[in-house]
Amino acid sequence: MTRVRLARFLQSYAVLIMMVILVIALSLLSDSFLTVQNLLNILNQNAPLAIMAAAMTLVIIAGGFDLSVGAIFAMGSVVSAWLAINVDPFVGLAVAPLVGLALGYANGLAITLLSVHSFLATIATSLIFRGIATVISDGRLISARLDNFIWLGRGKFLGVFNAVWIMVIFALVLSFVLTRTTFGRRVFSVGGNEEAAILSGIRTDRIKIATFAIAGFAAGLASIITTSRVALGQASAGTGMELQAIAAVILGGTSIYGGSGAVWRSIAGVFLLALIANGFNILNVDPFYRDLTTGLVILAAIGISASGRAR
Repeated sequence: MTRVRLARFLQSYAVLIMMVILVIALSLLSDSFLTVQNLLNILNQNAPLAIMAAAMTLVIIAGGFDLSVGAIFAMGSVVSAWLAINVDPFVGLAVAPLVGLALGYANGLAITLLSVHSFLATIATSLIFRGIATVISDGRLISARLDNFIWLGRGKFLGVFNAVWIMVIFALVLSFVLTRTTFGRRVFSVGGNEEAAILSGIRTDRIKIATFAIAGFAAGLASIITTSRVALGQASAGTGMELQAIAAVILGGTSIYGGSGAVWRSIAGVFLLALIANGFNILNVDPFYRDLTTGLVILAAIGISASGRAR
């Protein structure tokens, strides 16, 4: 019984323990690490990924994987920049998350109607979405250096970047939805035991579609933050972010088998990875060791998740 409790404790709080250890170690090794400016920069730079990881948490809890969010991010990037130049900057900022919502909804429909695994389906849709993004941008960078466009990614409120505020609000809303609503309870039910969920009257297909739609919306929201920050729309944007988001979610203790997880732990997973990268950059360590350390940490998290499942 003690081992079971220990496994559950590690699955829930290992990411926080590792963060505390890492912060203490980096603070002792470098005077420039534990500064307000450095910490705010870490939060700002990783806010888009944290938003995507928060939404990916729901997808994985419900038993799915979404490998298309990076491509949806690219779609949001080129759509927002194109609309900002050709229509209106505010329209570009407003429409991109809705485009992401629509593409995520299409993912959910494809998975449920075709009865295919989300892993395979979203690999296919990612190729489609990124291809469309390339067509829209004609394979070129779309410059959008407009004051009414870049304010979102570069502006601050009360001395904190807008991106950080958006991330916090989005994470709080998703946490509330997941833990305090009927929809959230059904997400856990679908991921924990889909057959039992069906027998209890839950429309599991609708729940799955909703989680993918939320993930698409989050990717679109993250894309406008980054695109307005760099003032460029590009079809190559978001490459690899889907894997980073999944890694952060698993690192945060969300079970790869579905049925358990928490948004706040996924956010913590994002910033644990960010702290590793930031610390190694400050210490000017060979990038090979940074990637090696990151891989070992993620592998350990997967092991803890699998151990909890076995128990």
